[in-house]
Order: sequence, then structure tokens, then C-alpha cells
Amino acid sequence: MRDFRLDDREMRDAITVARRMGIISRSAQRNRRPTLDELDRLLAHFIDRRQRTPQAMPMHKVIAFALFSTRRQAEITRLTWDDFQKEHKRILVRDMKHPGEKLGNDTWVDLPEEAIRITDSMRNSKAEIFPYSPDAITANFTRACKLLGIEDLHFHDLRHEGISRLFEMGWNIPHVAAVSGHRSWVSRLCCTNR
Repeated sequence: MRDFRLDDREMRDAITVARRMGIISRSAQRNRRPTLDELDRLLAHFIDRRQRTPQAMPMHKVIAFALFSTRRQAEITRLTWDDFQKEHKRILVRDMKHPGEKLGNDTWVDLPEEAIRITDSMRNSKAEIFPYSPDAITANFTRACKLLGIEDLHFHDLRHEGISRLFEMGWNIPHVAAVSGHRSWVSRLCCTNR
């Protein structure tokens, strides 16, 4: 990047040593799935909060949408009304996360009926369907988990839960991939082992 000449052999040796020392490694795969009780408590908490404070973010809808659509929180906040095709039961996810493509990875994904109903329930007053920041979603979710005594649950675990549920409902790999946006068989198959 800065025109420095690097010895490939030295770089490979450094990576080998760093792995052996435990400085670098592959990220650990999470298997955490929320229980029905945890989901009930989270949704009840956020519904109660919304009734007491109507201007609060409708986190109950964000959580339910994440489960049914299998979308990541940053993807949820980028979804727009213009990219929603209710008649075709799909939505364009702009800049979908992909290991090799950071920007311009726009992907059409199918939306299950439940995700469409949640989308329809949102107010169409801004360009985005869920006009919130990913940081605000994370903060709300993390605070609620702490308050409710729910340990080691991350918002991203909802995506894995949603994908697992589709398989448990008997959906096949291509059908699940049309919702989740997975493109490689390896990444699709890792979800079936959950």
C-alpha cells in the first residue's frame, strides 16, 4: 500500500509464529441461540417500553424483523422503501456483507410473510424502513439483555436463529439462501449444523 517491499517468506513465517503463540487465530464460531423465554422477555420489555414512551425505537419490530428476515443490524438500517418489492416478496439489500466485497454488493433477498407484515407496520415517513443507527440498536439490545439477566446474547445471534428456524421448518438450502443471501455452499452448510 505504501510501496514498502515485504518479503513474502518473512510474512508467512511471522503469521505461523503468531498463530502458534495464540496472538492470531480464526474467530470462534458462536452457537448461541436465544431461548423462547428470552425472546418473550425481550419482546415484552420493548413492547412495554414503546407503550410507555411512544417515541422510543420500536425494538420489538426490529428484533422480529431480524429473526424473520435473517438480516444483520447494519443491513436492516439501510433498507429503503424504494428497494422493497412487496408484490415480489423481496427487498434489495445494499452493500450486503461479503468477505471479498465491501461496497457495491447489492443483493435481492426474499422476505418471508412475517417480515413483510412487519415492514408494512412501519411508518413510511423517511427513505429508510428502519431509520435508526446500528449503534442505537446494539445499545438498546445490550441494555435490555443486561436488565433482563440474559447472558451472552448478541443481536447478530438473531440472524443465526432465523436461519436455523427456516431449516427447522423444512426449508431446503437454496430456499434459505434466497432469504439469508448466502452465496457459497460452505457458508450455507455451516448454518445447517446448528
